Amino acid sequence: MKKTTRFNLLLALAAALMLTALTAAGAFRRADKWVQDSLLQRPGLLSPDIVIIGIDEESITRLGPYQSWDRSVMASALEALAADPEALPAVVAVDALYTGETGEADQMLTAAAEKLPHVITASKADFGTAYELGSEGRVVSNPYTVLGYETAYEALRAATVQGHINVMYDQDGIMRHGILYADVPETAGGTRGRVYSLAFEAARIYLEEKGITIREPEVNARGQFYIPFSGKPGDYLEGYSLARLISGEISPSVWAGKIVLIGPCAAALQDAYFTPISRSAAMYGVELHANVIQSFLEGNHKTEVSDLLQLAVLFAVSFLLAMVLLRGRLKRTVWAAAAVAIAGPAAALLLYQAGYVIHPLWLPAAALILLILAVIRHYALAALEKQRVTRTFERYVAPEIVQEILRDGTESLGLGGNLCRIAVLFVDIRGFTALSERLPPQKVVWILNQYLAMTSDCVTMYQGTLDKFVGDATMAFWGAPLPAKDPAGQAVRAALEIRKRAEELFGRLKGEIGEELRVGIGVHLGPAIVGNMGSERRMDYTAIGDTVNTAARLEANAPGGTIYVSRAVADELGSHAAVTSLGDSVRLKGKAEGFEVLILHELRE
Repeated sequence: MKKTTRFNLLLALAAALMLTALTAAGAFRRADKWVQDSLLQRPGLLSPDIVIIGIDEESITRLGPYQSWDRSVMASALEALAADPEALPAVVAVDALYTGETGEADQMLTAAAEKLPHVITASKADFGTAYELGSEGRVVSNPYTVLGYETAYEALRAATVQGHINVMYDQDGIMRHGILYADVPETAGGTRGRVYSLAFEAARIYLEEKGITIREPEVNARGQFYIPFSGKPGDYLEGYSLARLISGEISPSVWAGKIVLIGPCAAALQDAYFTPISRSAAMYGVELHANVIQSFLEGNHKTEVSDLLQLAVLFAVSFLLAMVLLRGRLKRTVWAAAAVAIAGPAAALLLYQAGYVIHPLWLPAAALILLILAVIRHYALAALEKQRVTRTFERYVAPEIVQEILRDGTESLGLGGNLCRIAVLFVDIRGFTALSERLPPQKVVWILNQYLAMTSDCVTMYQGTLDKFVGDATMAFWGAPLPAKDPAGQAVRAALEIRKRAEELFGRLKGEIGEELRVGIGVHLGPAIVGNMGSERRMDYTAIGDTVNTAARLEANAPGGTIYVSRAVADELGSHAAVTSLGDSVRLKGKAEGFEVLILHELRE
């Protein structure tokens, strides 16, 4: 396995582990729940079999403060529901606690309940933490133990079915779950066993009357199940108040054969909860029961997929996405991250329709974080690459040219080759081959490095492009990759500087090498192809063409300490150049007769 591939695997593994750990720690919990609620909990068609009779503001106004009501008020409401034997409700569920005996009104309420086919009265479990000795002798705590239980007084309990009205918020204060049952220990009243919720009992009795067996939803260790809401706050309320029921203002056809819920629908009674279907408005408890009953009637149960399984999927997807992001280009990276981000909510919607609840934001959050990391990595690598290219390119051209190229963009490099007008310089040491045969290799390399460093410094000093070193020869040109105002002038100044410094360098080395070396230099001006030459695996930024060949021929024929230039260079310099024409007495290989060669002495200001 390649080192880069192994590194990418480790990096992807680390990123996937980090995201999985963050998610498991609850980093996206609140945002995920908000997205889950907005995406999954949508209003639907309401069941016509559920009717709510509200203890509302109108009832309080007409019947007096709720706290002053005795049980005869509810008895009157039940008697009104039983007034027409041909239009009895199938089930009546009363969302109110009637604990302890109070007197004659108790008998009225019990008698009224007995006139109806099925009445469910509320009970309430008090949850708390219990401690017990575990199997290994350690103390184990259970924070969801039923420590107390409130239920209807004995006579009413015997005449009705009891269903608990307990509710429990999620950590963010939203009511997403119902409590299916409470395991109640033995009490003074002799109650023992599992007590189901009021909503469950109402739906169970109604379905059994129709010959249908109710199906229980899957619950967690606390006996909780996910509620798929059908109605928003107020959707189930049709204006049927308890006062109107008692006064006979509501037709029995409204409740005939249906489930009737009676419960508080007034803000003053403080029986309202925030639900996922509407976070901005509270839903009365009796409406909450209606939503749960409808889900039981429809068999619309949702199973929350295990967080452990979802974390495993998140880790696998994050790892694969990280590998794609590490190996792909930025555009491909964006598309891959977008695909994963869309897949999360899309999968949540599809699975919800199939009866499963997952976290819709986990995958999009992971994709976004990985995309941000990939973009940061991309630009960091680009910055490092730019820095590397800059350092490399500065070895060939002056820093000022490098900065200009980076400022203008890569287009100024003319990738692939452009026709440019350039001045080309070649310089070579006369007699170096014989010297290298005489001296030790280490000494030759030491001398050569000092000489080549000197020539490259001179080229850089006059903003030239250092093309290559070939043995003891140096090639440079002016006018590319960026155009130059005076390529011939800069090339000639560099040539004069090289000759001067070569004399100084070889003068210092004369004692060590036993002889004085000189350089021959050739400069020509003309068109050439400049750009990246070679193959995909190996490229050189260089110049090719007759202009380059001619400059090389001029250098090859120049005696030590002499600078040969062409007529094109001399004409470009004009009166500034002190030159001596040799006419066509110097025959250059590959050039026709009549090619004029000139000796450059100096440049005048």
